[in-house]
Amino acid sequence: MRDGESTSIYSVEYSLLGLLNEHPMHGYELHQELSRKTGIGLIWTVKQALLYAILSKLEARGLIVAQVLVQENRPVRKVFHLTEEGQSAFEDWVSTPSSRKDFKLDFLAKLHFARKKGRKSGKGLLAKQRALCVAWIAEIEERERAAKKEGVDALVFRYRIGQLKATLAWLDECKAYLDGRS
Repeated sequence: MRDGESTSIYSVEYSLLGLLNEHPMHGYELHQELSRKTGIGLIWTVKQALLYAILSKLEARGLIVAQVLVQENRPVRKVFHLTEEGQSAFEDWVSTPSSRKDFKLDFLAKLHFARKKGRKSGKGLLAKQRALCVAWIAEIEERERAAKKEGVDALVFRYRIGQLKATLAWLDECKAYLDGRS
């Protein structure tokens, strides 16, 4: 990594690592996966030009490596493979619950890949995420009690608590699905 380069890796980048974790792919294959109206394509859509920029960034960080394939009567094709470092980064990401700020897209992508790894992996992620969500609810309820606010302030707290309780209910639906009950 170069001086001044950002160390952040975003959910869409981890999702690309997840796709490459399944098997090596060339850029157009990755774009096709992200363009589907099912699976990871329901969560992330990336324009082809941006996809290649992200792949270059991941390659520069040593998370993926490209193998150049020369084809007769066709353009050269780069097939991307996950490195050990990329595999490790992906495994850490997919097993860690999402932050409240990043929950919407991040958790859906994690659940997609965790479920592909097997029910046990999906259940483990759900259990951690559910515990974190319960803690978020308790934190906001405590802040609401401490503020002793009325009017709009009270409504803001109640709205946030309501959203988190809906998220908790949805996580329970996810668990029922993984348990084979829905």
